Amino acid sequence: CSLMVQLSVEVDTITCNAAISACAKRTEWQQVLRLLSMMAQTEVELDDITVSVATGSCAKTSEWAKTLQLFNRMMQRNVKSTTTLYRAAISGCDKGGEWEKALQLFSLVAHRKMESNTVTCNAAISACEKCSEWRKALQLFGEMHGMKIETDTITFNASISACEKGGEWE
Repeated sequence: CSLMVQLSVEVDTITCNAAISACAKRTEWQQVLRLLSMMAQTEVELDDITVSVATGSCAKTSEWAKTLQLFNRMMQRNVKSTTTLYRAAISGCDKGGEWEKALQLFSLVAHRKMESNTVTCNAAISACEKCSEWRKALQLFGEMHGMKIETDTITFNASISACEKGGEWE
């Protein structure tokens, strides 16, 4: 954003989102957070795209705690909640082994009447799998069928792995 100001480029939500997306693709989460900070300082509005890309960027790294901090900060600022935003936060929980928090967020998706999808469910199942919570993983797997959400290879692998880690391979 500061370079955009120097180059006399209009600094708005769209240009900042483009910069954040470029940094996120290069997994430069520190730069993503700096850009978010600059947006707040210059009073550029954060939208659901800004937040989803930023939380997703942190979730893809070992900075899962930053994902949850950012998610919580955005909820306090009443940024529009989207399934993508929740998926990024659930993925952050997955990386951090925070299966209980992942399930809380997953249940909020349904509570807020947002549509879950395969990726969101997989992130929650994967969080359970990493902590050997095979019963919860299988419960989610079963709920996917009830919600008419497609399963994929990741769904099956995470569910099977959860059973294996829980000693329930039979």
